[in-house]
Amino acid sequence: MRRVNATRYVTALREGGSLPGLVEADDDGLYVVKFRGAGQGPGVLVSEVVAGELGRAIGLRIPELVVIDVSPELGHAEPDVEIQELINASPGANLGMDFLPGALPFDGSSTHGIDPAEAAAIVWFDWLITNVDRTPRNPNLLTWHGDLWLIDHGAAFFRQHGQEPLSLTSERPTPMLKEHVLLPCSGSVMEAGERLAGSARNAIGSAVTAVPSEWLGSDPESAREQFRLFLMNRLEDSGQMKKDLYPDD
Repeated sequence: MRRVNATRYVTALREGGSLPGLVEADDDGLYVVKFRGAGQGPGVLVSEVVAGELGRAIGLRIPELVVIDVSPELGHAEPDVEIQELINASPGANLGMDFLPGALPFDGSSTHGIDPAEAAAIVWFDWLITNVDRTPRNPNLLTWHGDLWLIDHGAAFFRQHGQEPLSLTSERPTPMLKEHVLLPCSGSVMEAGERLAGSARNAIGSAVTAVPSEWLGSDPESAREQFRLFLMNRLEDSGQMKKDLYPDD
């Protein structure tokens, strides 16, 4: 992942609980930034990086992610005390996602015109990373230049926040996945998995390595290994996928 420096806080994006902001960087780019000092903690940023890098490696449209260094001075001109406190609590490495100007939220009430093979690939990907936050209520999809783009993977790998090591939860049922917004219009998710599993397996190492060590606690390599084992185990577990996505079959 590229590393850039934040130069200007543009505006708050008051969506969800993490209070992301639109930030300009020294490469003249605009990024939607999630701050590691937000209440959800750095684990959300870890999920974003592993999911984003893995998804892009298998051909899904996910905006580029960067590590964006933020100085506390960035918030001095911001009149909102809550944002000042958030920036002050997030010095150093934070997560930036390339801003897609003019992109529109996907209307989850209609899936007309979506390619069934693309929908199946997205469903399979979200099953692999246990992303339970792509529902009709909150699709986390954007439409940009006629294409679907995937955003906001902070809810993926949600069992990392539990008491057990993540790798030991890989075979747990995840029935919430049957509410996926694209499942009703998808082609064969099994075929998508057969097509994409090899690329995903090859990309796991680079995806987990991309996570900045400062987000991974006192033993970064052990944390990376948990994500690697979790994903490798999921790739061998297509039977659980059928139970999660098609419980009535």
